[in-house]
Amino acid sequence: MTGPSDDSAQAGRIGTVASIDGMKVNLALEAWNGRPNQRVTVGRFVRVRAGGAILVGIITTLASTGDGRSITGAVAGLDLLGEILSEGGAERFRRGVARYPAIGDEVDLLPPADVRVVHRVSGTGSVAVGTLYQDPETPACLKIDDLLSKHFAVLGATGVGKSSGVAVILDRVLAAQDSVRVFLLDVHNEYASCFGDRANIVTPRNLKLPFWLFNLEEIADVIYGGRPPIDEEIDILAEVIPLAKTKYLQYREASDRQLVKRGLGKNAGFTVDTPVPYTLQDLTLLIDERMGRLENRASRMHYHRLISRIETIRNDPRYGFMFENANVGGDMMGELLAHLFRLEPDGRPMTIMQLAGLPTEVVDAVVCVLCRLAFEFGIWSEGAVPLLLVCEEAHRYASADRSVGFTPTRRALSRIAREGRKHGVFLGLVTQRPAELDPAIISQCSTLFAMRMTNERDQAFLAAAVSDAANLLAFVPSLGTGEVIAFGEGVPLPARMTFSQLPPARQPRNDVSGRDADEGRMTVNGPSVGAVVERWRAATMSKPAGLEADGMIAARLSREPAAEPQGNGPALDQAHRRLLRRPLEAGDVPAPAPAEGGNRLVRALWQQG
Repeated sequence: MTGPSDDSAQAGRIGTVASIDGMKVNLALEAWNGRPNQRVTVGRFVRVRAGGAILVGIITTLASTGDGRSITGAVAGLDLLGEILSEGGAERFRRGVARYPAIGDEVDLLPPADVRVVHRVSGTGSVAVGTLYQDPETPACLKIDDLLSKHFAVLGATGVGKSSGVAVILDRVLAAQDSVRVFLLDVHNEYASCFGDRANIVTPRNLKLPFWLFNLEEIADVIYGGRPPIDEEIDILAEVIPLAKTKYLQYREASDRQLVKRGLGKNAGFTVDTPVPYTLQDLTLLIDERMGRLENRASRMHYHRLISRIETIRNDPRYGFMFENANVGGDMMGELLAHLFRLEPDGRPMTIMQLAGLPTEVVDAVVCVLCRLAFEFGIWSEGAVPLLLVCEEAHRYASADRSVGFTPTRRALSRIAREGRKHGVFLGLVTQRPAELDPAIISQCSTLFAMRMTNERDQAFLAAAVSDAANLLAFVPSLGTGEVIAFGEGVPLPARMTFSQLPPARQPRNDVSGRDADEGRMTVNGPSVGAVVERWRAATMSKPAGLEADGMIAARLSREPAAEPQGNGPALDQAHRRLLRRPLEAGDVPAPAPAEGGNRLVRALWQQG
């Protein structure tokens, strides 16, 4: 004999059903001289002809049979994944099995035509993000609605093409869903070149996030630089911030009148977390006023230190995005939200928030504010604008270790993960250390993209998170760059795929400065290092001009002794009127970068009023 006598090899048949255990099926492979007729490997898709049904499965195990001295045959195990249905003359794939095979049913390799049926997503809500590993001619598709509404996560070690994969996914989302707005927290400033004129780039130089948008926990984290706050000082802040908000509202209402009405004992219903404007001048003067009433020197020290802390960050130029021009133009919360979350119907649909360059002590609080604003906007707008929040290096902000990180940031991400889909706010997590990510958050992600991971803890975490086709996880440590195994609701079937290649000019670059790799490269020598040192020092030097001068006036007023509790009132009134009526000067706002066309809105935003 020279080979099999039938045409089973040409037909693709590999064997028959030998036993069934729920969704697991064991096959007796057709063999000749102890070897299977077809080359069968783990991970191959097969179809089982179960009467009138066509079931789809994936091979998970292979073994030979024999008496130890010779091989007489081979067996395989497979997991059933779904079935191909014929409706109206068209075929479609459905997850899950309604009819089970019987002993003796024929099994063959899934032909290319059926592979395309399985991985084809019907309707306009599908996009191709790459190709299948088993068949490079077949596109790997995502179901956009399920991907977004049920959250997703991209997991992989450093250098495996994770950022490029995220860029491909977001590029396809923007192309398929023009109503979705994307807000990307870019930790390493990698994505500025990936989306062209569809993205608005927000950097520490042009970011405007007024301090009055921060709630008590967030502003305390800023004031204390991430260190544990002093309880007595927090109690003082909780008391005076609502009064400062009321004071600012009263000045706005009476800015055109000579006499400003009083009533500091009432807070107009404001709480410490109500997002309405107030000024640091009011805040420090109110604290100073209460300090002047105290006779106990020890108690006064808490007030004095709190004022010193506030003035320190107020005068630190690194915090200019919070304090410079924060109240010019009055209450600009609506314009701020529209700018950050791209709410203009014909504007750029994406914001890339570059976090590299922000003070390390304040990054957690900034991320917390942005996540909280996104969620609360979704609540109060009743989901009018679908928003996808993508968080790079998510394990930094939502660590599994409760003693690490800023608790309110974890809480804000957790709220989006648990409740965001009800309000049109969706979450995309990107991390290289999934084992360090809060399991309660990642468990809400129904679609997982697993790239190469070699850490045993990360692999174990992924195995616990995946429920179907878990055998594919064995390939995770050996995946190539750009390869991914996708699981969950956003894909038709768990599959190994390769992400599409982006053009070189649109690939992510790990470059904090935003320059090309060869652009502006300097030769290390004495003069050049000296220039770096000068820029370094200049970045942390105070520049008392414009509003800074008003701040110094208010600071001096706060040091003047007051015979009565309201003795500072007239001087403060004059400072307020000067502040509210003074036109915005050109030097108050940093010049926008030429490449960022969206900065016109920023300039208009801060020059109103």
